[in-house]
Amino acid sequence: MSDVLTSAEATGKRKSSVAHVWVNLGTGQFNVNGRTLEDYFPRESLRTVIHQPFEATGLLGQYDIKVSVKGGGMAGQAGALRHAISRALEKIDPNQRPNLKKAGLLTRDARRVERKKYGQRGARARFQFSKR
Repeated sequence: MSDVLTSAEATGKRKSSVAHVWVNLGTGQFNVNGRTLEDYFPRESLRTVIHQPFEATGLLGQYDIKVSVKGGGMAGQAGALRHAISRALEKIDPNQRPNLKKAGLLTRDARRVERKKYGQRGARARFQFSKR
């Protein structure tokens, strides 16, 4: 138990969002850019994504989280926050790494928006073809 820390900080990324997280021993309070988790992420599905690292490790409600997140949209920010929390929990207790790794929470999701190509309507979509 001596190798377990009481606090850590980490950075997580997803799409064009970056989340910087400070995790401290506490009661499960979230502070996201000065607002509560429910206020900042009104959709339940996004809050579920954010709580995944705690459910994978069984540490739900044991740490206070302070977050600075910027860039991208709501889903990207939630994914970045999940990544940052996972990395911070691994720093706090390295014994949790197998649980986080098995849940796929330590891997940075490298998917990006594919760029639009010239002569086309979008990245893959073509302009409508007219034979006559």
